Amino acid sequence: MADSKRILVVDDAGLVRLYYRDILVRAGYAVDEALNGLEALEKLLAQPADLLIVDINMPRMDGVTFLKALRRQEGAVATTPAVMISTEAGAQDFDAAKVAGANYYLVKPVTEAVLIEHVALLCGPPHG
Repeated sequence: MADSKRILVVDDAGLVRLYYRDILVRAGYAVDEALNGLEALEKLLAQPADLLIVDINMPRMDGVTFLKALRRQEGAVATTPAVMISTEAGAQDFDAAKVAGANYYLVKPVTEAVLIEHVALLCGPPHG
């Protein structure tokens, strides 16, 4: 779907990426994936996305470091909305995500309804 909103899922766990991809594709979104923040940054600079779904704990570049690096970029890519989703549930984790530039912070496991609700809030319906 060339006219679908594009979401980049950034998580080192293949099953997690597959879970989010399945939900988002069924809802009508186009989905790309990255294994860590470094790969995500490279992909975004080559092709911007409408929304990011980002894990915190990843090798090479974690989610907080990735969002901080993204927010320092030039142009519209720096303002790409981001939902950080992690197993970490401490106040310091919420604060770190907010400082890094996350729009929302969700704690795993995230249901299909909650994921779609936050995606729609940040980037609208899949088409349009």
